[in-house]
Amino acid sequence: MKRISYTSLLLILTGYRLTAQTVKDTLWLQLPQVVEMARNQSIAAKQAVTLKENRYWQWRTYQSNYKPQLVLDGRLPGYSKTYQEILQPNGTIDFQPVKNNNSSLNLSLEQSIAQTGGTIFGTTQLQRFDDFDRKNTLYNGVPYALGYSQPLFMFNSLKWDKRIEPLKYQESRQEYIESMEQIAINASGYFFDLLLAQVNLQIAETNFNNTTNILRIANEKFELGKISRNEILQLQLELLKSQKSVASARRDMEIAVLNLRAYMGLSGDDKIALKLPENAINVAVSADKVLTEAFANRSDAIAFQRKIIEAKRDVAKAKGDNSLNATLTARLGFSKSALNLPGVYKSPKDQQQLQLAFDIPILDWGRSRSRLKTAQANQKFIAYEVEQEQQVFRQEIFTQVTLFSMMQDQLSLTAQADSIASEKYQIARERYVLGHLSITDLSIAFQEKDQAKRDYIYALRDLWGAYYQLRYLSLYDFEKNEKISYK
Repeated sequence: MKRISYTSLLLILTGYRLTAQTVKDTLWLQLPQVVEMARNQSIAAKQAVTLKENRYWQWRTYQSNYKPQLVLDGRLPGYSKTYQEILQPNGTIDFQPVKNNNSSLNLSLEQSIAQTGGTIFGTTQLQRFDDFDRKNTLYNGVPYALGYSQPLFMFNSLKWDKRIEPLKYQESRQEYIESMEQIAINASGYFFDLLLAQVNLQIAETNFNNTTNILRIANEKFELGKISRNEILQLQLELLKSQKSVASARRDMEIAVLNLRAYMGLSGDDKIALKLPENAINVAVSADKVLTEAFANRSDAIAFQRKIIEAKRDVAKAKGDNSLNATLTARLGFSKSALNLPGVYKSPKDQQQLQLAFDIPILDWGRSRSRLKTAQANQKFIAYEVEQEQQVFRQEIFTQVTLFSMMQDQLSLTAQADSIASEKYQIARERYVLGHLSITDLSIAFQEKDQAKRDYIYALRDLWGAYYQLRYLSLYDFEKNEKISYK
């Protein structure tokens, strides 16, 4: 289809002429410019960037769970002045005043083991006890100790997080790209809202001028007795309607300008005028290509995997909570008490600890079994839900590819219809001036011409909307033949 330049098309559509002052004071924008400005400075873009940063730091928090953790904790000071019960030699209880300071420090280094869910740790401890009543000070410390704590038969959250969290982070990165493409879709909508409003205003102004000229000619013919009074009244009514149309179209255009400015984050008070976008998009699009890229790039495709794994995790957790829960802890090190601080570290004694803590559900009235069955039923439900979502996912893509192809053909037809309607109107106008056409037929030609112009803008909107929707569904740039990415 032969492309028409914006200026010539406006002249054809509206007879609109630009003055040097109008061009100077007007900000002319094309569709790619509007989309790019919205991606860079709109509130929606800033929100998307902020959400991306939030997800990034969530990812860093997850990663820190698998790195060594160095922690210093303690109680300093631990002063206490109170009365406590004291067992007397004769077996009675007496409350005596107690005033002391019991301070402690503990420095520990821990490393989680994702494969087993256990934790290996090293620690050093120091405790000081001051008895102010007896003026006595005692130190107790663990110069160093090593240990390992291993849950037995329990749910290993670290192991499952290692499978799920990377998918979540990858999903969030693709969601950011999708948000940028959604901004393009929204910006395109605001662009065509304003473009249609501008065209409607130009149509209304042109119709008003044409109706004024025709009414002037009709008044001359009426004075000569060639037309009836009814025809003059009909033209006067058309003139009033065209005046109302100009006012309404101007209001709609001002609203559309405000909406576009607000969404783009555009400041300033320059007038905005839009250039018609290209009436053809020369890209090769096939359903198989779009589907392949969609499953490779979309966050929804990643979410399919994540949901299945999360359902399996929930079943594993329910099983772990239903069985024997035990934790085995082993610790080796040195410890000693002394009257002064250096004595704690002089010839410390061996310290050994082996502990098995367990929890066995004996009677829970079916609670554990119910939780397991609920998790298993939910796993089946998630599997069916994901299968359904995948079918909708595929169908949406096939539908959009078909729609894009139809929109390209539709645009060609509406362009031809616009050209025919414009030519028909010119002929009708000339015939009316010569007295060979009724005012009713001229009014019909008016309406057909205006509707054909609007239909062409609608067709342009549908074509570009379908194209940006294809980009959103696949996260693929069909013009550059590469995956879409943003920093």
